[in-house]
Amino acid sequence: MSVALEIRILDSLASVRAADWDALHDGNPFVSHAFLAGLEQHGCLRAEWGWTPQHLSLWDGETLVAAAPAYRKTNSHGEFVFDHAWAHAYARYGRDYFPKLLVAAPYSPVTGPRLLARDAASRNALRVVIERTTADAGWSSAHVNFHTEAEADAFDADWLPRIDVQYHWRNPGDWSTFDDYLGAMDHKHRKNIRQERAKVARAGVSFRVLHGDEASDDDLATMYRFYLQTFAEYGNSPALTLDFLRHLAATMPRQLVLVLADLGGVPVAGALCLRSGDTLYGRYWGAIATLPGLHFETCYYQGIDYCLREGLRHFEPGAQGEHKLARGFLPTLVHSRHWIADPEFRRALHEWCAQEAQSIRGYAATLAASSPFRNAAP
Repeated sequence: MSVALEIRILDSLASVRAADWDALHDGNPFVSHAFLAGLEQHGCLRAEWGWTPQHLSLWDGETLVAAAPAYRKTNSHGEFVFDHAWAHAYARYGRDYFPKLLVAAPYSPVTGPRLLARDAASRNALRVVIERTTADAGWSSAHVNFHTEAEADAFDADWLPRIDVQYHWRNPGDWSTFDDYLGAMDHKHRKNIRQERAKVARAGVSFRVLHGDEASDDDLATMYRFYLQTFAEYGNSPALTLDFLRHLAATMPRQLVLVLADLGGVPVAGALCLRSGDTLYGRYWGAIATLPGLHFETCYYQGIDYCLREGLRHFEPGAQGEHKLARGFLPTLVHSRHWIADPEFRRALHEWCAQEAQSIRGYAATLAASSPFRNAAP
């Protein structure tokens, strides 16, 4: 690493100009300055919840050349790459697994750049800074969750790879309408989707798809109520705030996408999404009505329609859910890397990760064999 580069650990993104931060990535909304700074400014990240910003940055004078959205974590909440077994193993040996360092987009199991850098050399230097920062602080480990495949070369053999399966929709390039998409499916799945959509239409439900600058404050508040409803139903604590949604609408007006379902002029369900130049990301959904097919229409089919209208090639509707396969979302591997400070634990976990990866690849292959598409996966 060049001695000319200065390392700065930032406890807030407010200390970095948005233009400087955003110049280092490809437009992925979840690592944008607006998204990450908004989480900090509007009460979504709190030390008592386990999140303390520790953003790592490299500077050439006053020029930002590399950065990682990083957090000191005192639990594994909101990460979606599960390491509870690792924490238990540390505890059995009388060791502290927490705190640890996490490089990720909080609460967002979405693939995107994590080592933001202007070139490969700066990216490699940033990876070294992650290791040194973790070791110097005496923390157990560093974790880079949902990184892109293009970033894999930045990690050396000391970084343990892990994979998981999500379900993603991809347009092979020759679908311009929903019928084109259905036409690529076998008869059974095509018929089932048409029946699901027909049930929602017969119930009298209509849909509004709004960007942030098209949504009223009532629309944002309604979506937030749906978000709270879902978390209450599952007994979980919501992290996002209404002010954060308002912040996204103001600072990312064309990247925030809301799908609102109306019945008799009253909103009864909604989905909150973000988008980049080529991908739609489904994040949250909620409803106050129970209607056949409403969830699938709101969360999946309206999103596919949006992608086809807007020319987006990809749709990532969120983590987990084998039911997505029958609706054209195919198994896709997602990646993370993990640096364990203790060499003995690192060696033990290397074999554990290898066995896990073998199992997950087998699972993904089994799922792929059940593709609803007539020909090879699009």
